Amino acid sequence: MENETLPFYFYFSLYKDQGDLKYVYFLVTLTIYSAIIVFNVSIIVVVMKEKSLHEPMYIFISCLCFNSLYGTAGLFPRLSIDILSDSHMISRPACFTQIFVIYTYTILEFDILAVMAYDRYVAICQPLRYHSIMTARTMILLITGAISCPIFWMSVVITLSARLPLCGRAITRLYCSNWSIVRLSCVPTASNNAVGLFVLIASDFLPLCFILYTYIRILIVCQRSSAEFRGKALQTCLPHIVTFVTYSIAIFCDILMNRFELDRITSILALVFSIELLIVPPVLNPLIYGLTLPEIRKRNQLFARATKISVISK
Repeated sequence: MENETLPFYFYFSLYKDQGDLKYVYFLVTLTIYSAIIVFNVSIIVVVMKEKSLHEPMYIFISCLCFNSLYGTAGLFPRLSIDILSDSHMISRPACFTQIFVIYTYTILEFDILAVMAYDRYVAICQPLRYHSIMTARTMILLITGAISCPIFWMSVVITLSARLPLCGRAITRLYCSNWSIVRLSCVPTASNNAVGLFVLIASDFLPLCFILYTYIRILIVCQRSSAEFRGKALQTCLPHIVTFVTYSIAIFCDILMNRFELDRITSILALVFSIELLIVPPVLNPLIYGLTLPEIRKRNQLFARATKISVISK
């Protein structure tokens, strides 16, 4: 009975036999993952090497890039194997490890964006006190808090999910997700649902509200300031706003996929929603910051070259 209710292996039901097309999908996956690594590492290296970029805003951007590398490492290596494999099985320990990595990535992304919003709020609304507030100690505390929260929340969630007796092994995703495991339970999951909802509110909704609050305060200050001040504020905030909106849309689609079982409507929609959270932000974030922030662009050969090519082509 234990072997039936606690299966040692799960299998992904979204994978279909694609014949020789699987090699095309493998090359596409490898290309995307390589681009994510190159783009994000290039930002991290520039910030680490240039002492002039050892400021809170650029340190937090590096954290965002580190998180992209961490989260995608939980998907792409395994995804590449599954695309080429005829057997799309994953062991129970590997499945819960993947859940931990991907979910801590999603929570940490919002936490870092909230920290970045606070940094911009202090810089624009309290510029004279910025350096006294955003000290090295404050940065360390903010980053430590941002990392600790997802580790704690996901430890609780996975502990509850791992104890559930299961009546199936099929996961309707391209990777392991907590809700897919909970849906296989043989017993009522009210406690898991309650904890999951609480974690969702604490890890996503509260940072979202905080970010919106900081930008309302920033807008109020900008309205009372000169056009030159508003232009500078927009230049520093625009990349963060684009990143925040992009990630919010991606996380909303992922929640929609999990909670409303859209995989039963169309497998194509399920396929897109399954991977966009781990593709779109990790690709766009370094491009947004690398191309829009002059201090990074002129020191990063990759983005500086791309800018020159764009100017020449015009």
